Amino acid sequence: MWTRHHKKRRLGRLVVPLLAVAFLSYFGYHSIHGGYGLRATEEFDRQIAERQSRLNALTETRKTLEREVGLMSDGSLERDMLDEKARLALNMSRSDEIVIFHYSAN
Repeated sequence: MWTRHHKKRRLGRLVVPLLAVAFLSYFGYHSIHGGYGLRATEEFDRQIAERQSRLNALTETRKTLEREVGLMSDGSLERDMLDEKARLALNMSRSDEIVIFHYSAN
């Protein structure tokens, strides 16, 4: 009866560890640099903070506009508000007046 004896190859011992290192390297790299990795998470957090501040500014602007519209449309139309808006829109005044417009920083 014939039996075959195989020599133990050095390469055979390294296949599983090399595959493990390759998989760990691949997943390790993508956990930091990938689309949902640590760096992307930092970028998402920065965008959230930036957009939240923009939302707060827009909310304040909207409240101001809603307040002005409320003053002009609640039945008791304030003449000062109407006069101010008309002068600003038409860029006109009477000849005996000096008008100084103060614009907000927004």
